[in-house]
Amino acid sequence: MARGGSRRLQGLALGLLLALVLAPRALRAKPTVRKERVVRPDSELGERPPEDNQSFQYDHEAFLGKEDSKTFDQLTPDESKERLGKIVDRIDSDGDGFVTTEELKIWIKRVQKRYIYDNVAKVWKDYDRDKDDKISWEEYKQATYGYYLGNPAEFQDSSDHHTFKKMLPRDERRFKAADLDGDLTATREEFTAFLHPEEFEHMKEIVVLETLEDIDKNGDGFVDQDEYIADMFSHEDNGPEPDWVLSEREQFSDFRDLNKDGKLDKDEIRHWILPQDYDHAQAEARHLVYESDKNKDEKLTKEEILDNWNMFVGSQATNYGEDLTKNHDEL
Repeated sequence: MARGGSRRLQGLALGLLLALVLAPRALRAKPTVRKERVVRPDSELGERPPEDNQSFQYDHEAFLGKEDSKTFDQLTPDESKERLGKIVDRIDSDGDGFVTTEELKIWIKRVQKRYIYDNVAKVWKDYDRDKDDKISWEEYKQATYGYYLGNPAEFQDSSDHHTFKKMLPRDERRFKAADLDGDLTATREEFTAFLHPEEFEHMKEIVVLETLEDIDKNGDGFVDQDEYIADMFSHEDNGPEPDWVLSEREQFSDFRDLNKDGKLDKDEIRHWILPQDYDHAQAEARHLVYESDKNKDEKLTKEEILDNWNMFVGSQATNYGEDLTKNHDEL
């Protein structure tokens, strides 16, 4: 398993996978999948390694996730630069010809927020079967698990049986946590909290609990070092561990395991995946400015951004092709 991407919080933002083909008719939605983890805050920007095409992917996925970061892959360099230039004008909110870290941070947060609500809008009709602009637990359960519940014999000897059996009660628990008024029916806001729990304060405990359940293979209610490593690295050839794995073991001992008892409890997991003192958008904005600010005046001209276009292309700060045509007052 590759390093890094398997632990980013954006995976949580993906929520559901739709259209699992288990039968020829009707929607076969797959239940919520294993959550990806938060990547630890980067080292000081000055210590960050030189960028290349591979490490640009960090910046792209930090904003969008893997799928949306591919949008610009279909464009020529000239087309990418042209689109990027138009978006820079949007980011420069005061029109002074410079993009500051604050302006970039605000833009990143705004587009991330819209991505989440657009994601919910795309799947809404698949679950709101009676078109009452609400989604009941029964509607969601039937859309996601209906075929499994109606044809259990087909799953008895398959890995899907274990997956569905495990995920149905887990989804129900998460749905009820998102359902603030307890009527087992989700409004758009409540369904957004269900699909994207990391974005809502009242859902943070669910995020922590699901992470613990995913990684805690021996079921003791804690995450030990081997379980922590196994979540991000599969030892397939019985050879020596890569240096980055050894570094992660040190991270576990020195920074994750706060009480030094050799394992992570819920509080330590929360501190790991939901760090209170880390603003992802601020960190990414600072990084983009640092890497592109040729004259070191701590702000970017359009020319500086276009000169470093390959770093920006594909990130949510500069992506979302529809951004140039949508109503920009909607957020």
